[in-house]
Amino acid sequence: MMLKAFKYRLNPTEEQKVLLNKHIGASRFIYNLALETKRITYAGNKHNLSCFELHSQLTELKEELPWLKEINSQSLQQSITNLDKAYTAFFKGQNSFPKYKKKSNGGSFNIPQRVKVENGKLVIPKFTKKNGIDIIIHRPLKGEIRQATISKTPTGKYFVSILCETGETNKAKPKIKEETTIGIDLGIKDFVITSDGEVFDNPKYLCKAQSKLKYIQRKYSKNKGKRTKQKLVKLHEKVTNKRKDYLHKVSTKLVRENQTISLENLAVSNMVKNHNLAQAISDVSWSTFVNMLEYKSEWYGVNLLKIGRFEPSSKTCSNCGYINKELTLKDREWTCVKCNTKHDRDINAAINIKNFSLRNILSGTDSKNHDELPTLVGVLTHEAQPIGSAVGG
Repeated sequence: MMLKAFKYRLNPTEEQKVLLNKHIGASRFIYNLALETKRITYAGNKHNLSCFELHSQLTELKEELPWLKEINSQSLQQSITNLDKAYTAFFKGQNSFPKYKKKSNGGSFNIPQRVKVENGKLVIPKFTKKNGIDIIIHRPLKGEIRQATISKTPTGKYFVSILCETGETNKAKPKIKEETTIGIDLGIKDFVITSDGEVFDNPKYLCKAQSKLKYIQRKYSKNKGKRTKQKLVKLHEKVTNKRKDYLHKVSTKLVRENQTISLENLAVSNMVKNHNLAQAISDVSWSTFVNMLEYKSEWYGVNLLKIGRFEPSSKTCSNCGYINKELTLKDREWTCVKCNTKHDRDINAAINIKNFSLRNILSGTDSKNHDELPTLVGVLTHEAQPIGSAVGG
């Protein structure tokens, strides 16, 4: 069954804000304490504490720290469960090692059960007085509620994300055909370039806000005042909201207009280690965009194909297959010496991404394994600058 999350703004009273902040702080405290306990236990005893072992210790911890009794017990348990999932993802090589949560990020807490929305109120455990918290329902809530996550932004706004089982099933995906497939190349100069020649500009929201950010940062460094800090946080939030809105529009357009989408499996965490491109890569937010494509393709029944990051998509002539080993990152256009075809670097890369993905499907290559394992030819023809080849632009 299809699961969808619906996010709404909350308008808690001052009394409710205090209790919400306690829940957020307690969840962060339990997460960090559990992380420290797991690290110490493994370092000293070579034993990896399980999620259930830590859950069972919460009762004793509440006797030591009575203020934890004010908090929904299931929310505290969920913090440990989230940590356990982070550990599992790390050992599977899917994520970095879990980090301690910071208060400055705002924070959140989960409510895994007993969540209701009634008469414009969000009703959850510990908040049943006065029939719950005021919630702004700006779009209909569809389906049966499974759980909820309440979050607080650095600017002090409260939101709830409600996960629902909609009763619908994911749409069946069509058969993969060349004529209904597009390749997309993610870049910095332009955000998305398709194999059909369509270009989506990179709005560079963070770059455009840099002068204002630097001014506020200088003022904050001198005054250290809450008012100046709040202005800085609000500006960052505005940039984030603009970027996310743009990513949603582009990803939705691509998914609704195509049956199969091909793209590169980018190692973004490695790319941002390049200090010359780190800010530009963070500003364009490829990881968030790819994540949107992944879940929206499941909703709308669209095939999403990925090719390995070591495929020479930029260097290969999409017309004859010749590999231009002399191509550098600064070359935006090039002419194939074998067939004399003139290429726009990004459009050529997008066409190759489409061709490589279709070749993998037709040959029965496992795309997951292909993403992770470089080939001899792929490494040989890889850009001299690792970032350049993966970016394709």
